[in-house]
Amino acid sequence: MLTTIYLVRHAHSIYSPDELNRPLSERGKEDAVRVTSLLKLEKIDTVISSPYKRAIQTVEGIAQYIEKEINIVEDFRERLLSDKPIEDFQHSILKVWEDAAFSWEGGESNVTAQQRGVQALFEVLEKHQGQRVAIGTHGNIMVLIMNYFNKQYDVKFWRELKMPDIYKLNFEGKSLLQVERVECKPCI
Repeated sequence: MLTTIYLVRHAHSIYSPDELNRPLSERGKEDAVRVTSLLKLEKIDTVISSPYKRAIQTVEGIAQYIEKEINIVEDFRERLLSDKPIEDFQHSILKVWEDAAFSWEGGESNVTAQQRGVQALFEVLEKHQGQRVAIGTHGNIMVLIMNYFNKQYDVKFWRELKMPDIYKLNFEGKSLLQVERVECKPCI
């Protein structure tokens, strides 16, 4: 039985050190409307999100459209790079991708974050078998999940992601069959 997962990277947000409550920017809010337009065409059955406000705001339009609550799944939150401020983000992110077992102080390695994200995905696949599920999430954890199934989804792929971005993953059980980028042509 085919299950379709739409991994939705959140729209642009306003920077704040408060990761949990960081909201979408005005541009992000406009893009979230386009995300809703795209997902309306996909006949979504269920909406899940990271607990982070920016992820929830990106998928709340489709949840309202299908008249269902957003299910919050903690493990779709962004990977924690470090519990201390990062001076050189690009260097720090490259280091964890070069050595999947490496983690910065208080942060998650790629291995740890990927295990968390993939386990959450497997639970969704089991619970929502045969459905079309939109998941509001974040760039790094999204790519780590995709990387588990195919190593082509790496740091280079992550750097090329848009904000927002949507990838449609078709599964048979826990086997990934196909990945396709969902694009706006045109969004209304």
